[in-house]
Amino acid sequence: MSILQNYLNIKKEVEIINSKTNIVVVTKGQDFEKIKPIIDYGHLDFGENRVQEASLKWSEYLKINSNINLHLIGRLQSNKAKEACKIFNFIHSLDSENLASTLAKLEIINNKKINYFIQINIGAEKQKGGIDITNAEDFFKYCVIDLKLNILGLMCIPPSDSPSLEYFTKLKNLNDNLKLKNLSMGMSNDFKVALKCGSSHIRIGSAIFRL
Repeated sequence: MSILQNYLNIKKEVEIINSKTNIVVVTKGQDFEKIKPIIDYGHLDFGENRVQEASLKWSEYLKINSNINLHLIGRLQSNKAKEACKIFNFIHSLDSENLASTLAKLEIINNKKINYFIQINIGAEKQKGGIDITNAEDFFKYCVIDLKLNILGLMCIPPSDSPSLEYFTKLKNLNDNLKLKNLSMGMSNDFKVALKCGSSHIRIGSAIFRL
């Protein structure tokens, strides 16, 4: 089965459950030739984990197709923020005051507004980035009130050894409490669960690019 057919099959499944959900096609580690059929079909949202890889892969193409939306879904270090601000339209991994402050300054310098998701460490895992759930409201207020960042919603990556439903439900409740309308949750293995929990952005890579 082709990569494009994989994408179309997932698109159909998504539309059955929630037609308003955005599919972010995760292209990390993929050659551009494999991605191009999905672009040619008309898909506009693509996700990358690393700033340098994204810049090398997409910079030239973005000069001829400015409609593409690039989403940074991997963890962002402050020293990579300058480059990230230039190429990405969405950052799903906002997870510290230092990073938020750096990005706010870069938005002014570059005269560019970026859309953000605040990453929540929903499973309280030491090896993962994200804001502790108990600090989520204070961090959200800092980003929106003090820094004037455009926060769309929350994002999480649930623990890999537990069912995702519990964590997606917890994130949805927190998102609702903050009166946010968007949620970035769900990947190739659990996107159907995320859709039922109200995810607005699912991040799908391996399910599309497997042959």
